[in-house]
Amino acid sequence: MLEPKTFYRKLDFLLNRIGREKSGKDFLSSIAKELENTFGSDLKICNGHIYEEFEEDFVLIISNPKNPMAKSIPVNSQVAQNVINNKTYIYDDLTSKAIFGIKSTYEYSIPVAMYVSNPECRWIFVFELRSGWIREEVEFCFNAVRAALNYRLYSEAFKNDLEQAAYIQQSLLPVKSPEISGYDIAAKSIPAELVGGDLYDYFQFDGEGFGVCVGDASGHGLPAALLVRDVVTGLRMGMEREMKLVYTLKKLNNVIYRSVYSTRFISLFIAEIEQNGNLLYVNAGHPSPILVHKNQLSELQSTGLIFGALPEIALHSSYAKMNPGSILVIYTDGIIERKNRKKEDFGNDRLNNIILTNQDKSAKEIVDIIFDQAFEFGKKAKWMDDATILVIKKNLL
Repeated sequence: MLEPKTFYRKLDFLLNRIGREKSGKDFLSSIAKELENTFGSDLKICNGHIYEEFEEDFVLIISNPKNPMAKSIPVNSQVAQNVINNKTYIYDDLTSKAIFGIKSTYEYSIPVAMYVSNPECRWIFVFELRSGWIREEVEFCFNAVRAALNYRLYSEAFKNDLEQAAYIQQSLLPVKSPEISGYDIAAKSIPAELVGGDLYDYFQFDGEGFGVCVGDASGHGLPAALLVRDVVTGLRMGMEREMKLVYTLKKLNNVIYRSVYSTRFISLFIAEIEQNGNLLYVNAGHPSPILVHKNQLSELQSTGLIFGALPEIALHSSYAKMNPGSILVIYTDGIIERKNRKKEDFGNDRLNNIILTNQDKSAKEIVDIIFDQAFEFGKKAKWMDDATILVIKKNLL
């Protein structure tokens, strides 16, 4: 069984590469190789091949010379229809292995395939599965990669639609931060593409309390933005009904899991803050927010798994205290994973140092300083991942 945190990080890296890799004649083959290199040992996959549709056959266009497969597969064959209809398909029978022409040197191997398309063409990616594979892990990974590839292949044909989606997504984000007595609040989000997979939102309750959330959907672009839409809508409905925090999030996770067919996931940090500084939070696999008071720094670490990976997840809430003068910085990994020309990460240490040395600044100034320094660290290059920061500062008495 794979270690979830490492698995999700690898998968998110691959999805991001699919989103930013230069498209061209070698695009699909490079992604197939990257999938095999990244997850070969984890998922027990090897010997990747790609078939492209030409008239009535899927014809082999990318092959492994050492372990070749059949040169063509009829479009109407049961083998082809299985993967077309199911999008990802594991052929756990000897007949399919023979049809694909697999002559493996391994004691045990069977084919696994995924179906990819754009408005003009269709492809089938085929790999060998060696002994020790786990169905849920293989299907989860292949479905995520397939979804990202389909989006990338379709996106250039629908640029105008993406611009409309960007407008819709911006309308979901708060126009301005709320004015809460005793607190100074500011936030900023920059998508890597026209539309992004980061979110932040505020909730104001009856009485003196308020809530905040920051989330980061896997990858970026339209699929991530659609997931963000669902999460924002679900949270607003749940929080308005004054449901218990953990109960609301567990229900939301189940909805996300079912609605995206387990091909996407999202980390989420959400907190309810009282006027006196009491802070109740749930951290579902999100980078740990930083709480600073004077020169003491602490992290609000994970209290559960990332959303969307499993139908049921274990979540619990935790507690922190914002004393007068405290600063809470919630961020997405687009900030700390921003790279310079040496491929070094901006990192948590730089982020922590910025917060500690700018405690006297306003929440908006702290947000701007972090973004400015991260942007400079990356030599003002384009943001390769969505980046978001939300800062809450409890005013001195």
